[in-house]
Amino acid sequence: MDRLDLMAVFVAVAEEQSFAGGARRLDMSPPAVTRAIARLEERLKVRLLTRTTRYVRVTEAGQRYLEDARRIISAADEADEAVAGINGIPKGHLAITAPVLFGQLFVMPGIVEYLGRYPDMEVSAVFLDRVVNLLEEGFDVGIRIGELPDSSMNAIKVGHVRRVVCASPEYLAKQGIPQQPADLSQHLIVATNSASAAMEWKFAQGQTVKIKPRLTTSNNASAIEAALKNLGVARLLSYQIAPYLASGTLQSVLDRFEPERLPIHVLHREGRYASAKVRAFVDLTVANLRSQSSLNG
Repeated sequence: MDRLDLMAVFVAVAEEQSFAGGARRLDMSPPAVTRAIARLEERLKVRLLTRTTRYVRVTEAGQRYLEDARRIISAADEADEAVAGINGIPKGHLAITAPVLFGQLFVMPGIVEYLGRYPDMEVSAVFLDRVVNLLEEGFDVGIRIGELPDSSMNAIKVGHVRRVVCASPEYLAKQGIPQQPADLSQHLIVATNSASAAMEWKFAQGQTVKIKPRLTTSNNASAIEAALKNLGVARLLSYQIAPYLASGTLQSVLDRFEPERLPIHVLHREGRYASAKVRAFVDLTVANLRSQSSLNG
């Protein structure tokens, strides 16, 4: 094996956290994978993986090498794509990540359309309500809501969403409608770990309200369900509750105190010669998301 092949074996084992899993992914025998890792560690004079009978984990040195190996393999793939031609047909595997509810509502339909167009493609979709590091976690494309830190990622803005405080009409009729952010201290609060980890809500004009939730839940769908069942006031993103606001089953409050809108970006970690599989998915997703009225109102 040459150096690039050894890197590919290491990346597979590290991402699968298993020699057997890496072997299956690369269609190699487990002994061949074990020999390749041993040869790479011998060549580098450093231990890259910690092995036990139950799992395989990368060492601190291995994590640094993993990031570099991914970048080098990606650059080699990019060079191959450039030589093959800009109009190459997408084929292979694509790893995609997005927030949970956003992915279900807006990304999954595009994935289905993408797979229908390109029969030689396979997709892994991981929907998580946390910030994902595309490079470290091995994703090709990600959709992110919120301001982006300085990054080497390519980012395409596709829309924006608002942070909306809402409750059911029945709850508001019984408990009253808050007129100022400070009034929330007199209300029952439904919060999510992902959106309210600091247990405070920020509003326009620099106002910040500390909250003490009656219910804290790990995902937005359950927070919506609690609000619909009259439990209290929740704060959610506009796209998450758009159908409930339209039907009147939820009602927004404190609209004039809403903070700045949050941008939505499609991110990918490839350069201007993006592979055909990434380029095709990004183009399709950007067009689909920009056509959504709930993301651009």
